[in-house]
Amino acid sequence: MFASTIQYQNLVAVIESLAYMARGWGWGREVPGSILCSKKKRYLLKGEKRKSGNSVAIIRIAVFDGHGGKHAADFVCYHLPRFIVEDEDFPREIERVVASAFLQTDNAFAEACSLDAALASGTTALAALVVGRSLVVANAGDCRAVLCRRGKAIEMSRDHKPVCSKEKKRIEACGGYVYDGYLNGQLNVARALGDWHMEGLKDVDGGPLSAEPEFMTTRLTEEDEFLIIGCDGIWDVFRSQNAVDFARRRLQEHNDPALCSKDLVDEALKRKSGDNLAAVVVCFQPQAPPNLVAPRPRVQRSISAEGLRELQSFLDGLGKD
Repeated sequence: MFASTIQYQNLVAVIESLAYMARGWGWGREVPGSILCSKKKRYLLKGEKRKSGNSVAIIRIAVFDGHGGKHAADFVCYHLPRFIVEDEDFPREIERVVASAFLQTDNAFAEACSLDAALASGTTALAALVVGRSLVVANAGDCRAVLCRRGKAIEMSRDHKPVCSKEKKRIEACGGYVYDGYLNGQLNVARALGDWHMEGLKDVDGGPLSAEPEFMTTRLTEEDEFLIIGCDGIWDVFRSQNAVDFARRRLQEHNDPALCSKDLVDEALKRKSGDNLAAVVVCFQPQAPPNLVAPRPRVQRSISAEGLRELQSFLDGLGKD
């Protein structure tokens, strides 16, 4: 668990988080996934000398949901942050840098697998970065990030399933196909890092399985309460708004993001999620989410056209008296 404070004009955000993982129903002892939570760190903008006010605070949170073993998830968890922060354009050109880091990490894992076939595996990856007042989410796979904005769920990522029309078109344009919901009949995600051992999914010139992340960005305000990041096992049994409502109630009870992360995973287990489970809750405010009072509906009264004519006739009659 960690806690950091970012001072903004008109906004003080306390970042607290705990990553919690568990096995879903029917899973063995090993959970093939990794989670990264980094404390706040300040980065100097390129070409500027260090002085007060010219650096930007960065917080990184990521979930890597592995399949076919844990090697890809562990590899990406270690190397992806390094490729990001070592780029000389970080954090100024954040989307270009992160996209490049995803592809560099994927290629580095391909090289590692060529030297050791036992590493063969794959992983989805979702990285969320708080850059100053901006929340930037990069996603490749079916993990999901959901922002709670005054009780409303704002999806900050799109699930990359082969059956999604946009992904299906991209897959077919790259020479692949979707069969029974699976990419080339083999994989139930359309984007992932690794999986170089699966025939026809990837090659040096591309392929239907993409490691390129999709980005969503928003500017954080005082209304943004917390962020939930979870692997697909969470979202198999929670709708986004349902998860926000559940987490909000828990935070109102104990205001503990660490415990809230565990609550989400435990509830997913109770709902019999059949997948491995990982959840991260990141709070942006020091206080618990407030109770939202629904506005009282205004009672609207109307009068018919016939009633208006009768009223006008009555008023005209008064004027003649």
